[in-house]
Amino acid sequence: MTPEEMMAWQQMRVKETWQVFRVMSEFVEGYERMGQCGPSVSVFGSARTPPDHPYYEMGVTVGRKLSERGYAVITGGGPGIMQAANQGAQEAGGVSIGLNIVLPHEQSANPYVDATGLLNFDFFFARKVMFVKYAQGFVVLPGGFGTMDELFESLTLIQTHKTARFPVVLMGTEYWSGLLDWIDGTLKAGGFISPEDTDLFTLTDDPDEAVAIIDRYSEQSGILPNF
Repeated sequence: MTPEEMMAWQQMRVKETWQVFRVMSEFVEGYERMGQCGPSVSVFGSARTPPDHPYYEMGVTVGRKLSERGYAVITGGGPGIMQAANQGAQEAGGVSIGLNIVLPHEQSANPYVDATGLLNFDFFFARKVMFVKYAQGFVVLPGGFGTMDELFESLTLIQTHKTARFPVVLMGTEYWSGLLDWIDGTLKAGGFISPEDTDLFTLTDDPDEAVAIIDRYSEQSGILPNF
């Protein structure tokens, strides 16, 4: 290794070490601010859903109903269904939180995130911890890879007992039906998951049912929102 190459290698190592402090700062800020929000629900869904889509309206409705029950609504802070849930929460006078991820070409926070409820993250994994740690449940509307990532990570954490068995509610029966058929016909039938693993989530199109499922868990856990 030449002296120049050695210097470049050492500079890279120093940069990696300082990266640890950037990660720590995101956890510290997230813990301090999210810990003040009270009982919350994380809502996921596509950033590409336009406001005139039925799934957008579903997101507004569920965000509103969660807020009316006293839950803070947590989203990824972006457009589409995330914006819809934040809109419903804010219009109902509830707490509307956006955990925004800083990306090169997208995404900026939507206008329905509370001014004090916006947190920006550079690291996906730090952001993911906040979604799980401070939520009484997940409501998962139709979405793409990011939505699927959050869904299956939550199910894995519950399945492996790394977190409490909080409710995971899928909304949009038409959208999810093909995936659920594959889970039953391929994963469960092939022995890749346990038969009871499909009990880890509930499918509904009814926002009232979604909220009721989360209410039952809150009552059982003793962590109730302020109605």
